[in-house]
Amino acid sequence: MAPASHTDVLIRPIREVDSEAMGRVHAQVWHETYDGLISAASLENVSPRRMAELWTHYTSQGPEHRHAAALVDGEIVGFAASGPAREQDAPAPRELYFVYLLDSWHRKGIGRALFDAVVDDGEPLYLWLAEKYPGARTFYEKRGFRLDGGRRDEPFLGETITEVRYSR
Repeated sequence: MAPASHTDVLIRPIREVDSEAMGRVHAQVWHETYDGLISAASLENVSPRRMAELWTHYTSQGPEHRHAAALVDGEIVGFAASGPAREQDAPAPRELYFVYLLDSWHRKGIGRALFDAVVDDGEPLYLWLAEKYPGARTFYEKRGFRLDGGRRDEPFLGETITEVRYSR
C-alpha cells in the first residue's frame, strides 16, 4: 500500500480480531527496522504467522496496558503500546513498550498519533531503543525523552542487541 498525499487515518485500540493483520505488519516492521542490526538468517525466522500468535491474547492484558493501532483505508500500518514498568529499578512507573510504523508511513504524523494514544501528556515514562537504530531518536527526543545512561544487552531472535534507555 503506497502512501497517499491526503489520507484519513484511524487510531483505535487493538482488537482480538486484528491478530492476523498485526502479525503481518509486525513482521514487516521488524524486517524494515532490524535489517542490518541483526543477521538476515535471524530475520528469516520472523514470519507473519509467528508474529500473529503473539497478538492472539494481547488485548486481554488489563486496563493498565494501553495499546493502539493506526489504520489507513482499513489496513493496519502501525501500532503502539505502553504499560507498567517491567524492571524493578525503572526510572518511571510506566514504560513505552513500542511505537512501530511501516517505513512508507513515516513522517506523516501517524507515529505521533499512536504515541499520543498510549501516553498521557507529560506522563513520566521510559523506553528501550536499539543503540544502532538512530532513526527513532529524534522522534522520542521531540517528545521529551533523553538518554539516561541505562544500557543493556538483550537477546533478540537468537542474537544479542544493545539497547539504550530513554526517559522523561
